[in-house]
Amino acid sequence: MREHDVLSADGTRVRGWHTDSTGPVVLLCPGLGTIPEAWPALLLPDSGVRVLSWYHRGTMGSDRPADESRITLADHVADALAVLDAAGVRRCVVMGWSMGVMVATELAQRYPDRVSGLMLAAGVPGDMFGALLGVAGVPRPLGRALGLLAAHAVKGLGPLVDAVLHRVPVNRATATLLQHTGFMLPGGAEADEVAEAVRRFLGHDSRWYVTLALALADVPERDLTGIGVPVTVLAGKYDVVADPRRTLEAVAGLPHARTRVVPTSHFMPLEAPEVIVAELAMLVRRVAAVERARADADPAALTPGSRPPA
Repeated sequence: MREHDVLSADGTRVRGWHTDSTGPVVLLCPGLGTIPEAWPALLLPDSGVRVLSWYHRGTMGSDRPADESRITLADHVADALAVLDAAGVRRCVVMGWSMGVMVATELAQRYPDRVSGLMLAAGVPGDMFGALLGVAGVPRPLGRALGLLAAHAVKGLGPLVDAVLHRVPVNRATATLLQHTGFMLPGGAEADEVAEAVRRFLGHDSRWYVTLALALADVPERDLTGIGVPVTVLAGKYDVVADPRRTLEAVAGLPHARTRVVPTSHFMPLEAPEVIVAELAMLVRRVAAVERARADADPAALTPGSRPPA
């Protein structure tokens, strides 16, 4: 994995990252504040795809925008486009995890010529806070209210929260403990991989982290019926962050969507990396078939550089 800087449309310097694997390009819209190590299977040379991604504004080396209100969904979409443009990629498969599902679907709806396929994992395209605790039977309005209350509390107590979290020892023992809390489950990731992901995550400025989340709190549920590319949706059966029913309902009107419920928590990329790789490979093949059919029907319909491999 290599890092690089790109400039977004408003001049904000965003830290991007990419793998050097061979294969079709996939743009990864990350979960809020997450790192490449959260996707261990996609960092391997034999992943089958070349991944492009970035760190959210104000996190992991990306600058905060000069105007700190520029952290809306549209701004995250602009960052995604900047990453694609810097890599010279006109059109590719886009995948999103958690909050990244909102960015991926918004990108597909606003710029359909840039997206050839979608993989949506453990997330919802809108009303992010309304998806909290649904798997535990908590009504949507109550889950949303509790999530907002917690976020505002963390924002108000930011320095105190950081003083605690930045001192939490993160090692194999604490990672194993976390994997057995129910918030995260034991799965495909080794304790060392979990520890590395958690260690960097706990280093965030918690006040800025929840500011990023709260900036998206009013994004309503999205109607995805206009999306016309192959879609794969993966829902975590025990996901307390993104209600799996909401994840599946979001694409119920798409006849070309493939859905799968995976026995994981919200941290699917760590707990079921083999599922991520297998489903992504299948989606890439579906996209290639659709693109070839489009080329045969109307060669002029393909944008330059988007012709699929034979």
